Amino acid sequence: MKTLYYPEDDILELVFNDKPITRETSQDWNVNVSYAADGSIVRMVILDAVAAGLIPFHSEQSKLAA
Repeated sequence: MKTLYYPEDDILELVFNDKPITRETSQDWNVNVSYAADGSIVRMVILDAVAAGLIPFHSEQSKLAA
């Protein structure tokens, strides 16, 4: 899993695998989930992550996106 945070836009992106995305859904106005053909989650994008209280978080695989 890879986590990316874009501070200028307050967007948190969680990438679970590199499978091709075949479907995307919105879970709420600020959470979008992308799925592969087999139904597994490929990526989650969370808008206003700090405002939603999801940041700060700690992960060894986190890195700040430039």
